[in-house]
Amino acid sequence: MAKYNVMFVLGGPGAGKGTQCEKIVKEYGYVHLSAGDLLRQERNRQGSQFGEEIQSHIKNGTIVPVEITCSLLRRAMETSEGKDTFLIDGFPRNQDNLEGWKKAMDEISVVKMVLFFNCTEEVCIERCLSRGQTSGRVDDNMDSLKKRIHTYSNSTMPIIEYYRKLNLLKEISAEKSADEVFEEVKKALSTISS
Repeated sequence: MAKYNVMFVLGGPGAGKGTQCEKIVKEYGYVHLSAGDLLRQERNRQGSQFGEEIQSHIKNGTIVPVEITCSLLRRAMETSEGKDTFLIDGFPRNQDNLEGWKKAMDEISVVKMVLFFNCTEEVCIERCLSRGQTSGRVDDNMDSLKKRIHTYSNSTMPIIEYYRKLNLLKEISAEKSADEVFEEVKKALSTISS
């Protein structure tokens, strides 16, 4: 069996990961898997064995155990018939996620690239608070945001540096308009090897 091609999409809360993934899907036909969306769907799924645990982590701005996230990602990949290239947004978020991914997914996937949307904390906060007015997300408020940004700075930045050392990282300034950022994304994607 051919391995799944994976591109991780990382950046702080509100950096525009979801927006850019939508544009990539439309232009390139890749499958977008948001770790956060999969976790929120599982939390809301009737009879989920992980629902309460996921809710607690989301509310507290902490990271859901990697085994749960990897099992949801794997299930989503396996049920995406005929698709072999996946954008995985918001994962891996820490060293435990990275090690858990390698253990659970290395035999069925290959990481082709990591897109890192770099954005100042101020811009991220402003975007999230604005989104929170209409999104209904319980984590788009100032208390959760402070925790999420702290988690991101302490836990996710070392993962970004890990992929930078492997020459898999494409860093993109995410403070411009969504269309300007997407022009940079297209340039990054043109360098991917098949």
